[in-house]
Amino acid sequence: MLNVQALAIKDGRILAAGKDQEVMNLVGPGTKTTNLYGRFVMPGLVESHTHALWGACRDLFDVYVGYNATFEMLTDAVRARSEHLETGDFIYGGPWRLDMRHAMGNDPKAILDNISTTIPIILVDTSQHILWCNSKALELAGLVPDVADIPGGVIERTSNGAPNGILAESAGASVRALMTRSQSQLAEASREFTRYFNSLGITAFKEPMAYEEDLKAYLEADQRGDLSLHMAAHIVRQSPMSVEPIPFETMDRLRWEYASTNIRTNFAKLFLDGVAPGHTASFFEPYIAFSGYDVDAHDPNATLLMDPKLLNETVIELDNRGYVIKMHAVGDNAIRKGLDAIEAARITNGPSGLRHEIAHSVFVSDQDLGRFDQLDAIAEMSPKLWFPNAATSAQIAVLGESRLQKAHRIGDLLAAGAEMTYASDWPASAPDANPWVGLSGMLTRRNCNPDFSGTLAKDQAISLVEALPLFTTNGARSLGMGNETGSLSAGKWADFIILNESLFEMDAIEIGNTRVQQTVWKGNVVHSL
Repeated sequence: MLNVQALAIKDGRILAAGKDQEVMNLVGPGTKTTNLYGRFVMPGLVESHTHALWGACRDLFDVYVGYNATFEMLTDAVRARSEHLETGDFIYGGPWRLDMRHAMGNDPKAILDNISTTIPIILVDTSQHILWCNSKALELAGLVPDVADIPGGVIERTSNGAPNGILAESAGASVRALMTRSQSQLAEASREFTRYFNSLGITAFKEPMAYEEDLKAYLEADQRGDLSLHMAAHIVRQSPMSVEPIPFETMDRLRWEYASTNIRTNFAKLFLDGVAPGHTASFFEPYIAFSGYDVDAHDPNATLLMDPKLLNETVIELDNRGYVIKMHAVGDNAIRKGLDAIEAARITNGPSGLRHEIAHSVFVSDQDLGRFDQLDAIAEMSPKLWFPNAATSAQIAVLGESRLQKAHRIGDLLAAGAEMTYASDWPASAPDANPWVGLSGMLTRRNCNPDFSGTLAKDQAISLVEALPLFTTNGARSLGMGNETGSLSAGKWADFIILNESLFEMDAIEIGNTRVQQTVWKGNVVHSL
């Protein structure tokens, strides 16, 4: 894949790849030749889980203070934004961290009400699974003082039982529905994420949670010629952001209506649990004790967002309809339930050739390591969520240091024969979409950002040779494009990037600071320094 000295390209595809002389024999009248003078060429990167529109909208339009901001910096930024808005507008942004929760007091909405009671304010935590809202947002969302609990969600309450402004998982669905983007905003966001991804060396990606408005924006970007990326969109079947599951018939309509040459839509999304800082990830073992939580009464299935029987039925049906399913699963119990559902589909439908995915695959139990290979399932890995970062203290607070050392078991999964892909999950828990930081973390189990010290389970580190397929060939296979991109091979699209220095000559930490000199997609230069 990387031992290529020369490439011949015609009509956007690689005509030949190999030794200098072999390829140069193809030069004829009118051939344009470019000498890279020894610079490093490798396939374009494939990002298997990034909310592209969402991330670009965050950077362009929302209040965003970064993951290291103080509580005062966040509230000051919200106040400053409120001074320039009128009734009918809204404020959306963040992030806030779990360590800020004590500063919010027993009635967090009151702090935001002091900023505005006429403009709805919705602030997300670092995981994007927990919301902090003011009274106006709660009112518009119908979350009145006597609102009942919402299945699959958590409504924190004041001493008198009224919502206090903190909402987790499906409890925040009606609030999220308040936030809409205009067509012009989505068009601008499409141009921005395309520019951003190409600058990082990304030539293909997967949108892990697509609703119709997202699909429409992606297709329109492609039709305008703004999308210089291959992509796949996982159409939502069930999500904490939705009140009801999307009907199968609606999903079928969406996949046919919004597919294009560059956009693949035979993909579906399910959520099996939440996130550890919100105590909504599903673990076999209990969380560290906290107020109102009975450790002895811990029920692993209580935090599942889908009943296991319904999950099995849903995966069987989606598999039968030809969808590659991505299942969000953080806790070991949720991961097992996802693998159980894939096994049920294999038994019921027989081999379908569809390689379903467990998104994040953070805490895989010993018993389940080998099941990915047995079931021809994909373990998607998100190192930027779990190596030492701004959210690490929150993870330790709810899980403990020893359990965190069981996170992100790339080495063990590799030894068990699991095929893995790389994902940033930007902007959910990841401040940026930089894949080179994630690659460095796989090799070192550290964060190349000097602001964050420490090492996470150093014995799980893998080599560069072992890691690169997660970003290239494996990612391409997860897109259903294994024969079209992911390697520098004759017949594939000419998707490649140029670096000043070989990755194999860099220190593993230095890889995190890689800058892409040029990105080529379908034979066209789409980024150049």
